[in-house]
Amino acid sequence: MTTTILAIFALVYLGMILGGLPFLQLDRTGVALLGAIALISLDAVSLQDAVAAVHLPTVILLFSFMVVSAQMRLGGFYSWATRGMANLPVSPPWLLGLLILMSGALSAVFSNDIVCLAVAPILAEACIRRQLNPVPFLLGLACAANIGSAATLIGNPQNILIGQTLQLSFAGYLQQAMLPVLLGLAACWAIICWQSRGNWQSSAPLPATPQLRSSDEQALDRWQSLKGLAVAAALLGLFLFSPLPHEQLALTGAGLLLMSRKLHSARMLGLVDWEVLVLFAGLFVVNHALQGTGLPATAVAWLAAQGVQLSEPWTLFGATFVLSNIISNVPAVMLLLPVASHELAGSMLALVSTMAGNLLIVGSIANILVVDAAARHGIQIDWRRHARVGIPVTLATLLICAAIFALRL
Repeated sequence: MTTTILAIFALVYLGMILGGLPFLQLDRTGVALLGAIALISLDAVSLQDAVAAVHLPTVILLFSFMVVSAQMRLGGFYSWATRGMANLPVSPPWLLGLLILMSGALSAVFSNDIVCLAVAPILAEACIRRQLNPVPFLLGLACAANIGSAATLIGNPQNILIGQTLQLSFAGYLQQAMLPVLLGLAACWAIICWQSRGNWQSSAPLPATPQLRSSDEQALDRWQSLKGLAVAAALLGLFLFSPLPHEQLALTGAGLLLMSRKLHSARMLGLVDWEVLVLFAGLFVVNHALQGTGLPATAVAWLAAQGVQLSEPWTLFGATFVLSNIISNVPAVMLLLPVASHELAGSMLALVSTMAGNLLIVGSIANILVVDAAARHGIQIDWRRHARVGIPVTLATLLICAAIFALRL
């Protein structure tokens, strides 16, 4: 049975690397789900053990903040904030700076993927109207959303997983992450400004001003937006100062928002990213099965005998960066969590896995969402154009993180 489990694990993580499996219409979520189904069907994992393997607090917290983000999107807050920022009479470098601050701050609370999904179409349309080259701004949005999401334990799925699994202090992590995130946002702004100097207006003809889809822009509903902001602010306050379990608090907040006289629950739940939740569940089951074979512990012991201590901070730093760009950050974090024993391991995993997502387009769902939104507006951002920004931003932010961790160690 160990051979069967190892084969299924290898196929699932091959799917994480390739984004699917050859000859099958499966994405990463489909591969993870199929792997969990295969393990249960072959009795490699019992149904009871599979259910127990899913870390419910992580899934509940992730789901709850998806509901909060859905409230903000349906209330038109993201569209209103983006359009207001884009219409300010400031120079392009200052506009980029405001965009980076806004997207970084929003991503720290409402998830980088949701922010990019909501902001990118409005931003592309606003840049075209102002006859600005939209590419630096769209790349700034993607990079800043990834960097900003590292500021808290609710900014992205991998941070939620790390915080819940390692029982990290919300306030303690915020203190550790704030400086590298702020410096990272500043570095992102400086790099894009330096690359775009003299080229803020596009040399090529811009596409015609597009008609936004109804799903791209929502009219501002002040009451619904205020409800979402109030719940988010209350949750942040409770996370900082209350000992109550975060998942219970967040679920309560989501329940309050679902009790609406105007926004139907079907619309709210329709904006929940169920695929991410299924991806988590599938990977939990697959990783649990592998852990049960004892092979990961044997591999870690073998590496230690060769002088490679994965629990050592700098080895963990490098392994997180490499794995995050091979199999994506959530699967990488799941693999490395069992060796995260150092007192700084949790913050290192969260910061490095998130910053690494800027390297290439496929390194983060947020990058893909921005590139897809640009393509719908006739703006082409290929992997080379993204890499021109993504690689130096990633190296700069990781260098900042490394310097700060070196001082703390």
